[in-house]
Amino acid sequence: MKLRYLPVVAALIATFVARPVDSQLTMRRLTIAEALDLAERQNLDLLAARAKQAVAQAGVRIAAERPNPAMSVGVSRDSPHENALVDQPLEIGPKRTRRIEVARHEIAATDTDISAIEKQVRHRVRDAYFGLAHARGATAQEAAALRLAERLHEIAQARFEAGDVAQLEVTQAELEVARTKANLQVAQQEENVALSGLNSVLNEPAQTNWDLGDPLAAPPATPMLQDLLARAANSNAEIARISQEMKTEQSRKALLEAERIPNLGLQFGTDLNAPGAPGQKNTGGYIVGPRGQLSMELPIFSHNQGEIAQSIANERALEADLEAARRGVDSEVESAYFELQARQTQAQLYRETILPSSHQLEEMAEESYRAGKAELLAVLGAQRDVQQVEREYLDALFALQAAFAQLEEAVGAPLD
Repeated sequence: MKLRYLPVVAALIATFVARPVDSQLTMRRLTIAEALDLAERQNLDLLAARAKQAVAQAGVRIAAERPNPAMSVGVSRDSPHENALVDQPLEIGPKRTRRIEVARHEIAATDTDISAIEKQVRHRVRDAYFGLAHARGATAQEAAALRLAERLHEIAQARFEAGDVAQLEVTQAELEVARTKANLQVAQQEENVALSGLNSVLNEPAQTNWDLGDPLAAPPATPMLQDLLARAANSNAEIARISQEMKTEQSRKALLEAERIPNLGLQFGTDLNAPGAPGQKNTGGYIVGPRGQLSMELPIFSHNQGEIAQSIANERALEADLEAARRGVDSEVESAYFELQARQTQAQLYRETILPSSHQLEEMAEESYRAGKAELLAVLGAQRDVQQVEREYLDALFALQAAFAQLEEAVGAPLD
C-alpha cells in the first residue's frame, strides 16, 4: 500500500463504485462554478429580491407625476347663480427633479440590497456544495473502514481456525464490523441531508443527484491581504449599503430645500347667470363672465426647517456608521484571511505528516497481528486512530473551504 496516496480520493471512488449502476447513470456533473451560476439564475431568495426592482422603478414614475387639476361646479340662489372653476396647482422650483433624484437613489439602494443577497447566496452555495462533498467523503471513509474491519475479521477467523487465537478475538472483530456498518448507514443518511440542502439552495428537484468529483482535493488560492482590503473597501455589502443611504439622504435634503419654495395655485373659470337689478339698465348684469385668481401658501411659520435639520443629523450619523463599518470590515477581512491561512496550514500538516504516519502505523499493526506478534485490540486501536485522523483531515479540508467562503463574503467580491 502506498503511503502518500490521497485517502479521500480513493474513498470517494470506492463510494461511487459501491453504489448501484442506475444511481451513477442519473448523476449530473456539477462544479462549484456551475453551482454558483445555477444559483444565480434559480435561487428563490434572489428571484424574490430582484422582483423588488420593478417596485423601485415604479417609484420613479410616481415621482415624475405632475399634480392633477381640480374642477368644481356650483349653483347658488345669490348672483351669479352658477359657476365653474378649474384649480391647477403649479410646482415652482426644482421639486419634481429632486423627487426623481430621490426615487433613482432608492433604485440604487434596492440594487445594493440585491447585491448583498447575491453575496449571501454565494456563501450558502459554497457551504452546501462543499458540505455535500464532505458528507460523501465521510461516507467513503466509513466504507473503507468497513472493508478494513471485514479484512481484519477474516484474519482473526483464519487464526482462530488455525488455533492461534481464542474465539473472543473473532467475536471482537465481528463487533467491529457491526459498528462500522452502523456508522456507514448514519453517514449515508447524513449525505442525503447534505444533498437535500444543496438542491434547496439551487432550487432543483429533491431527487436530483450530483457528481461533484473531488472538489476538496483542490485547495483555493489566497490573494494578498492588501489586495483583499482594497477590494473590500469598494465591494463590501455593508459599506455599499451605508454609502448608498448617504446619497439617498443627501437627495432627500435637497428635496426638502426645494419644497421651501411655495407652490402656486391657479384658478380660472366662469360665473354664469348674474342678471342686473330688475327694470334698470347698465347695472352690470351678465350671462357669462370670466373668473380667475392666484393663491400661494406663505411659508412664515413652517418652511421644513425641522425636517432639514433631521436630515442633516441623519447624514452625520451615517458618516459615523460608514467610518465604523470600514474599520469593522478591515477587521473582518483580516480575521477571515488569517483563519484561512490557519486552515491551509492545518490541512497541509495532515496531508504531509499526520495522515501518512497514521497509515504506516496501521499497516505495521495489521502485519504484526497477521504474524502473531500483536493482539487484536492493538490492531483495532490503530485502525480507529487512522479513521479518526482521516475524519480530522476531511474536516480540515471542509473548514478550509468554509473559511474561503467567509473571506469572500467579507470582501464582497468573487475571489476565484
